[in-house]
Amino acid sequence: MKEDRRNPLRDANIDRDTAKHVPETPQTLSPSYRLAFADDAFLGRDELRPVRLQLELLKFEMLMAEHGIDSTVVLFGGARIPSPAEKANARSDTLADLSRFYEEAREFSRLMTRKSVASGNRDFVVVTGGGPGVMEAGNLGAHQEGGVSIGLNIVLPHEQAPNPYVTPDLAFNFHYFAIRKMHFLMRACAICVFPGGFGTLDELFETLTLIQTGRMQRVPMLLFGREFWERIINWEALADAGTISREDLDLFRYVESAAEAADVIENWGPAEARSEIPDR
Repeated sequence: MKEDRRNPLRDANIDRDTAKHVPETPQTLSPSYRLAFADDAFLGRDELRPVRLQLELLKFEMLMAEHGIDSTVVLFGGARIPSPAEKANARSDTLADLSRFYEEAREFSRLMTRKSVASGNRDFVVVTGGGPGVMEAGNLGAHQEGGVSIGLNIVLPHEQAPNPYVTPDLAFNFHYFAIRKMHFLMRACAICVFPGGFGTLDELFETLTLIQTGRMQRVPMLLFGREFWERIINWEALADAGTISREDLDLFRYVESAAEAADVIENWGPAEARSEIPDR
């Protein structure tokens, strides 16, 4: 991370390095003597949660500003969706069939990254969760088109690492799901949701809730694979029950291919972008 020094006071990083070389005495070896900002155990205390939340907010925001990234295209989707080359090893026939969405995600990301490169990598920058499956496909498409892409990983109980196609300087790791999801949406100019599991559903419904309640402006919200989504979510039942308004079903659109999704985004206009929410 670049640092623009605009004050005459001693740099905190210099003091942190200097403190590593002080003579070892009972006093200097005591945890109380550690610089607060360089004390991992101190920063991990429950009382420091507000500070950690702020750090996860600031780090991403500062790096986005340094890279000049103004808008992103968000790809949500399952980590278990195999590539076509791996579908023979899929854990179910359904997952094997869903492998086509790996290719659609890769191609869609390539098309968006073409627009991103034309903008100087400022707009339409693809962002994924940085993991395998659909996320890998999204970052792969951006890589193949010669652009940059973002990966927002999160620490999970099992070991994982960012997929190899995330732009290294734009690979992030989070502790808080809430901050991670906020960063996904803060620069979103389009949101594409591919088949997935609990995590994908969580991201889908949080986004729909924000748009439905007017907490987020409308952007293209595209669900890849109508058959999949209508099989697992009975949208009509929600509307019939009155737990959502029938107008809420217009907050998203189904698409089947990368080309169809790219066309929707390209032709998104003022009428579609209305932010007023019907009375309930």
